[in-house]
Amino acid sequence: MSSNFRKVSSSKRPFVIPFVGLKVGKHEYDFEIAQSFFEEQDYVGIDEAEIRVHLVLDKKETMLVLGFQLDGFIGTACDRCMDPLRYQIDDEYQIIYRFGLEPSDDESLVVIHPDSYEIDVKENIYELIMVSLPSKLVHPKGECNEEMMKTMEKYTVNLHDESDEDLDDEDEDDGESPWDILKNLN
Repeated sequence: MSSNFRKVSSSKRPFVIPFVGLKVGKHEYDFEIAQSFFEEQDYVGIDEAEIRVHLVLDKKETMLVLGFQLDGFIGTACDRCMDPLRYQIDDEYQIIYRFGLEPSDDESLVVIHPDSYEIDVKENIYELIMVSLPSKLVHPKGECNEEMMKTMEKYTVNLHDESDEDLDDEDEDDGESPWDILKNLN
């Protein structure tokens, strides 16, 4: 097993792996992802990042099997209270590069031309980090900025306090329900 360590700032093309000269078998690569990585992708909202990506490339005769292991954190603002938040990332993914000419609908299978001699894993790493993040980045319940939470409660309407009867009465007062339009579609 060969090991190559590549840092994001150490090369003009740090994510490009020339696979033509590699022997059949497993090859390891390590990448360090910092905030500058996200700035290059024009991604706004990540204030700091420290993610180590360990990649095991298993070269076979007709394909390349890439196993990605992500470990680290991103720093951003909490979507709820806007205070700083550190989100831990610890995930594993596999992507297969197969040599061929016909495209694939499978997200984890990338078809590359048989004459290809290198792959760029930058986009793969970016997408895998994004998939590792939840749709809402928030502190665990009870850890948000209390002052901000009180201010939000003051200026937001709590729809859960109204009973279903009150909501039904509002629809009847208008004389029309939004569902009436659907009744006339026949």
